[in-house]
Amino acid sequence: MLTANEIKGYITSGLPCDHVEVLGDDGQHFEAVIVSPQFIGKSKVQQHQLVYKALGDRMQAEIHALAIRTFTPEVWAQSTTH
Repeated sequence: MLTANEIKGYITSGLPCDHVEVLGDDGQHFEAVIVSPQFIGKSKVQQHQLVYKALGDRMQAEIHALAIRTFTPEVWAQSTTH
C-alpha cells in the first residue's frame, strides 16, 4: 500500500517541481498539489499528463484515485490557496 510521501517522492523524482504536497491516508485515495516550471505554456491536460508520466505504471496498478491540482510557479505565487 502506497503512502502520500511515497507518491510525493515518485512525482519529484520524475518531474522538476518547486512544490509538491500529497494528502491522503487511506492508501488508495490521494490529492496532490504540484507546482512546476515544466507546466508553463501547457494546458491542464498536458500538465496532468506530465504528472502521470512521472508516476508511470503506478497510476494503473497502485494508485486508485488521485486528484491533481497543477500550477505554474507564477500562478502559484499569485494564488491564495496555499
